[in-house]
Amino acid sequence: MWKIGIVGTGYWSEKHIKAWQFIADAEIAGICDRNEATLNDKADRFDLSANIRYTDVEAMLEQADIDVLDIITPPETHLELVKLAAAAGKHIMCQKPFARSIEEAQEMVRIAEEAGVRLMVTENWRWLQPFQLIKQLLVDGAAGQLNTIRYIHTDYYSPRFAPENELPQPFFRDMPRLLFYEMGVHWFDTWRFLFGEPERLYAETRKVSSHTVGEDSGMVMLGYSDYVGLMDMSWATRRELSEPLPDRVLPDHKEQLIIEGDIATIKLYNTGRLTLIDNAGVETVVAEHTELNYEDSHRKLQSHFIDCLNTGEEFQTSGVDNLRTLQLVFDTYDSAATHQVKLYEEA
Repeated sequence: MWKIGIVGTGYWSEKHIKAWQFIADAEIAGICDRNEATLNDKADRFDLSANIRYTDVEAMLEQADIDVLDIITPPETHLELVKLAAAAGKHIMCQKPFARSIEEAQEMVRIAEEAGVRLMVTENWRWLQPFQLIKQLLVDGAAGQLNTIRYIHTDYYSPRFAPENELPQPFFRDMPRLLFYEMGVHWFDTWRFLFGEPERLYAETRKVSSHTVGEDSGMVMLGYSDYVGLMDMSWATRRELSEPLPDRVLPDHKEQLIIEGDIATIKLYNTGRLTLIDNAGVETVVAEHTELNYEDSHRKLQSHFIDCLNTGEEFQTSGVDNLRTLQLVFDTYDSAATHQVKLYEEA
């Protein structure tokens, strides 16, 4: 039984808590947040004992019987928390975005390696149902030789960030790097999971909303030796709206993916429908409906973390692996600022 200590009880923490409570080989043995009211509210909701609650992470690391520190806090806290966990000999699962710079990420990887503890980045997007199904189609060669890829993410979210509106994550308004930092880590990790390492990157970004500091739309070209891809990503588009928006401002992310090969096209609709279209124009349904089920993705991700602790196998999204994802994120901003193509050596 792996004993889990959680630090951070904000908006997304319940996904982690539910997943740990689902996994037979894991037990929450400590939970920490500096905000005692937030800590107690979340711990009460999930029936976590009062004697495993902490407002100081160092106290939890010293006093609680834990093997793993699950870091669910903002990126600016990650380096210090990784240092503390590694010094205490605890394995680490760290939320995305992993770091504020490549250098910071490299330092955390080094710290964990020198301490002999395991480090995985909590990257759940690749575990979402449609991407798992698409990965299997690609492994099976269903599309044949790839030609073009279009990955489209849409939402009408950031234009609704007016100060009077309550947001689940209000800090989005003030992030100098928004869409491709907060969400790009998901997209680039999923892209690498499906299509491998790109050889070239070129990006253009734009800020549409008057209520954000950072960008909320952009396009990224990703080039390979024999195929090419486009990410078309926006939190500020109305194109998929089909009914009046609710009063409450919440994300309503829609994902589409069109993979063109010489044998067939793999098509993920924004409704979750997944199909194959062959050269005769016949469309075959692979799945009538798939879901962006975040809770299920966390169960799969955190089960993978525990399985790898048990077997010694490498994490799919280890700290080392996430360095490549972060490089694509930071290069997106650099390319957009300089209007230069980023070139990568063959991985």
